[in-house]
Amino acid sequence: MKTKENILKPKNPEKSQLLKVAYREMIKIFISEYPAEKIPEYISENVTGFGTTKDEKIIGLNQFIELIFLQYQQSKELGVSVSYEEFSIHEWENPSGNLHLFVSILNLFIENQEGVNKVEFRLSALFEWNSPSWKLIHWHGSTPVNVENDAWHLTEWKKKNEELERKVAEQTSDLIQKNLQLQKAKELVEDTLKELKDTQAQLIQSEKMASLGELTAGIAHEIQNPLNFVNNFSEVSNELLDEMLGEIENKDFDEVIAICQDLKENLGKINHHGKRADSIVKGMLQHSRANSGQKEPTDINKLIDEYLRLSYHGLRAKDKSFNSDFEMDFDETLPLIEVVPQDFGRVILNMFNNSFHSVSEKKQSLTTIDFKPMVAVSTKNLENHIEIIIRDNGNGIPEEVKQKIFQPFFTTKPTGQGTGLGLSLSYDIMRFHGGEILVDSEPGEGAQFKLILPKIKL
Repeated sequence: MKTKENILKPKNPEKSQLLKVAYREMIKIFISEYPAEKIPEYISENVTGFGTTKDEKIIGLNQFIELIFLQYQQSKELGVSVSYEEFSIHEWENPSGNLHLFVSILNLFIENQEGVNKVEFRLSALFEWNSPSWKLIHWHGSTPVNVENDAWHLTEWKKKNEELERKVAEQTSDLIQKNLQLQKAKELVEDTLKELKDTQAQLIQSEKMASLGELTAGIAHEIQNPLNFVNNFSEVSNELLDEMLGEIENKDFDEVIAICQDLKENLGKINHHGKRADSIVKGMLQHSRANSGQKEPTDINKLIDEYLRLSYHGLRAKDKSFNSDFEMDFDETLPLIEVVPQDFGRVILNMFNNSFHSVSEKKQSLTTIDFKPMVAVSTKNLENHIEIIIRDNGNGIPEEVKQKIFQPFFTTKPTGQGTGLGLSLSYDIMRFHGGEILVDSEPGEGAQFKLILPKIKL
């Protein structure tokens, strides 16, 4: 309920209206953000006032504006908005009509994120007529209860602001520390990642060198055959030259011509086997050097034939007791397939090595049984892809092992005899070529690896 007591109206209606406006604008200035340039229209330059505590003592317009704008700023920081309703107003006016006093009781509604707080506030405001306007020359604010904990109170605002600044400083310091920790952790992770990549590169290189070692043994055997032919035909040709010199002295030119024909044939054979040795050496170099990763049309049947023989002879060179039959059944309609020869050759070599190792282990474990090791490879030309099937009659692969064989570092070989990267790298190489590897095995009966390659260029 609103009440008004001892109301004295200025005799001049115009002055009365101006006083009413000045009073309402003063309330607005106190509780909500107000344009600074308009404040002097309603507040005297020599204004004085007291808030609800001794700290809130103001002398002069400049201090008044500082106080008001401090309140505005703190209201924003705290997320506070204020509205009001008048509960009662008491008014007095001096006889000359140039001073007018308001004593108001207001209900202030202070709203923040936590809700709305209602505070009863008493305001005494003395206005002076200084033609052509009324201006506030003195005020005093008070509360009927202790509102020290009220968020709108200036002293409490200062405390809250200081507390807020302290918390912000603490949080900022904490964030800086956490950021430093994160930066150190990031650097540690980056260093660890680099070490892992370096280790990975070393392991892959070790796997390459291991396969190269097996290749080298096979190559030594393969290259020995053409070199033997070269040596033999060279010796025979040297003897024919001596014989030809004798026939020349005897002037038997028909025999000289016949010997020359034999020499020409021998030189052709030397050239043929020399080129064979050259191709073997080039193949070894291609396998050992870093490849460009460029795919090229490749005769898969020829590639398989070469690496099967290299795998077999490489194992024979390392272990004289090793022996196994092998069969090849190639689909002659197979088109050239886009692969990286060095990489795909590594896959084939790894498959053959594993199969030969498997049949060799079974042979050694079945000394009393007549067992004939066999590794077979076949190719098929299908509609959209080709298949390469490598089978052996070795020990086979247990189901629990089959689920892990493509995992990096997984190996069933004794420590030091395998890196556990052979099938993992083969799997990655096949995926790079858009293909896949399928495994089928019956423990004790052998294993089959099916390599599927698409015909399209990827």
